[in-house]
Amino acid sequence: MHALTIASGRLEWSTRPDPIPQGSQLLVRVRSAGLNPADLLQLQGHYPPPPDVPQDVPGLELAGTVVEVGPLARRFKVGDRVMGLVGGGAQAELALVDEAVALAAPAGIGWESAGGFMEAFATAYDALVRQGGLTLGARVLVSGAAGGVGTAAIQLAAAAGAQVTASARRMEFHDRLRELGAQRVMLPSDAAESGPYDLVLELVGGPMLSAHLGQLGTSGRLIVIGVGAGRRIELDLSLLMARRAGIAASTLRARPLFEKAALVSSLGERLLPMLASGRLLVPVAATFPFADAPSAYTRLGEGGNLGKVVLISSG
Repeated sequence: MHALTIASGRLEWSTRPDPIPQGSQLLVRVRSAGLNPADLLQLQGHYPPPPDVPQDVPGLELAGTVVEVGPLARRFKVGDRVMGLVGGGAQAELALVDEAVALAAPAGIGWESAGGFMEAFATAYDALVRQGGLTLGARVLVSGAAGGVGTAAIQLAAAAGAQVTASARRMEFHDRLRELGAQRVMLPSDAAESGPYDLVLELVGGPMLSAHLGQLGTSGRLIVIGVGAGRRIELDLSLLMARRAGIAASTLRARPLFEKAALVSSLGERLLPMLASGRLLVPVAATFPFADAPSAYTRLGEGGNLGKVVLISSG
């Protein structure tokens, strides 16, 4: 097979042996693979993959067709359309996905949307629901809302009956974010004075995080998912104490399989029917063929995208 590989900080389209599924793994012919900020970090040498995945093949999510199953796989068969969440290796012609972290790709969903679903919606669901305790009527701020996780979070929070505010620096995206479910959309500078909020999903980091802490209401929670604007802040602990507020943060990539499996099971039960019916959408900013992956990485790194950047197989 061919795979997108990272060598000395550069992307190359290289030949690799075909993977062989073991245990409950599926061998998937990849039709699409979403790009994520983690891929940019890995390319820059800052985000090493976990030890149980290909070390030089990036990619955290994919969609494609099952071509072989391991001896313990029971949920899927050859020919099934699947979406998978992986720790690496998705950006290749063939990839291994444990069936515990795979979902059936709805028949009416195009490959570009299926390839961009898993990582964004798993991240948003985990942050909002499992960590943030999202409840009906909660006041939610999605900071830096135009990307894949942000657009997913807006939809999930709105579907749960929350009062959703989104911040985005590109004014031309604001109407689309309202269409996805945000009741208020504003510039980041305005969002810094727009609280109080019960839950803030922080996708930007840096100085904005400090400002958003000041907008938390009593017992509010701030969940850190992105730090593109900076990793370090000055924290006023007395403010947290006075508000009885909390801060949490997480990534998905390095979690053990059983934790990811529990999360994907929740996605299958709660979100997959909504995706199949069209109640949830995967906005796609741009698609690129695998052979033009450097352009896709450049597009993601430049920012200013509404939704996902997705690699598409020509096969």
